[in-house]
Amino acid sequence: MSDRHTIKFYQADVFTSQPFGGNPVAVIPDAQGLNDDQLQQIAREMNLSETVFVFPPMDKAAVARLRIFTPTQEIPFAGHPVLGTFFILAELGIIPVKESITRVMQECNIGLFPVELHAEDGQVERVVMTQPKPEFLGPVEEVEDLYKIASALGLSKHVIADTKWPIEVVSTGLPVMIVPVRTLTAVRSIKPDASAIMDVCRRFGANGIMVFTTVTVEPSATVHTRMFAPSIGILEDPATGSASGALGAYLVQNGVVDVAPTTEIISEQGYAIDRPSRILIQVESEDDIIQSVKVGGECVMVVEGTLKF
Repeated sequence: MSDRHTIKFYQADVFTSQPFGGNPVAVIPDAQGLNDDQLQQIAREMNLSETVFVFPPMDKAAVARLRIFTPTQEIPFAGHPVLGTFFILAELGIIPVKESITRVMQECNIGLFPVELHAEDGQVERVVMTQPKPEFLGPVEEVEDLYKIASALGLSKHVIADTKWPIEVVSTGLPVMIVPVRTLTAVRSIKPDASAIMDVCRRFGANGIMVFTTVTVEPSATVHTRMFAPSIGILEDPATGSASGALGAYLVQNGVVDVAPTTEIISEQGYAIDRPSRILIQVESEDDIIQSVKVGGECVMVVEGTLKF
């Protein structure tokens, strides 16, 4: 038994101020010495949408290097795992928080990106990440494809087509298919067909499908969304930071929202699976060109434990 590993782990709910809301993420703050097979086994054991392993940075500009795993595979980039990890690192005192906004750099598999810790009296109230500049990878224009996408979601094609907005694949780190839907009732009625969604995503090179409507539950929200990513082991995600960045870029690019030099968007997600989430999106534009996308939200610690294996 002496050769068993004992490591600490923590779990935070992200994009919420209430335990059991938002999207949970497991974080191992010190993953040095673990090999790839062990990382994947731990992520499978945690059985959350993502588990994050923190390593010393290879680039001196960063404070930490993050590797992010779903239960089935490593992914290069994600949203809520980054926010939850930096919240936990601050809570543990690994990252000192002395200013109202502490800016640090994170290193992940697609490069270096800024993270901001917004605090009051040393307590982190919100974490905000800058995402890669958006790439618009093409609208879905064939009627046959519209039928397939609607069918994969259990919807009539009319509730999509009647919005007059395009179905489009957008990436701010991970490509996601953005699908507009006319009503909240239709979004709530979605019955995802995992196999059909995977087929659609393979065809268009997307990691998942994010559905949105401009009809919301909370008056303060801009959009109501649902996210389906069965190809990476997540049938429905309660709050998706990477896809929300892509959605923000889509909403600005297509004029779905009123556009300003800094367009602020509030996305509500997770209601269909009883994990209400509130995601803050900022899209900065200059001369009608998107310059940066930021995604942020509140976090709350819910679990502290020890892994033995």
